[in-house]
Amino acid sequence: MCWDQEMTDVAAGTESIQDRYFAELSCFGCGPKNPKGLQLKSFAAEDGSVRATFQPWQEHDNGLGFLNGGIIATVLDCHSAAAVVLASMRAGLVPDGTLQYVTSGLDLRFLRPASLYEPAELIARSTTVDEDQIQVEAELRWQNKARATAHAVWKRWRPAGERARQPTH
Repeated sequence: MCWDQEMTDVAAGTESIQDRYFAELSCFGCGPKNPKGLQLKSFAAEDGSVRATFQPWQEHDNGLGFLNGGIIATVLDCHSAAAVVLASMRAGLVPDGTLQYVTSGLDLRFLRPASLYEPAELIARSTTVDEDQIQVEAELRWQNKARATAHAVWKRWRPAGERARQPTH
């Protein structure tokens, strides 16, 4: 299947970004291969963003009946990874289809409580894309209001042997 067809399939919502590109990933937040994980499923939207719906579990209680902040951080980090995947692939930075970026920073702001009992909407959009770094703005929404926002910085990661072969400038 060609890249254009893959992007069309993901944009049309037929398969999540995680299932298409990382079916063997065991990440707690977004890894399809982790049966005890959150199983986050993100899809490309027509407006250029990446969107997902997240249904919290009872175990995600912050002790006051709302969604725990650590879980919010996890889903925003993992959802921003989906935006990184699409941005890097669109820019031709990941020719073999594997994620070659890792989170180097996550600036998170909790704005108001989010429901533990109803689904939240996740929205992420890449804001800067280059070979060494991709930045993403992400948001968790419930009842059409932002509940938390995050600015994620993802740095290009190369195995030590690959870094040694890179030309110096």
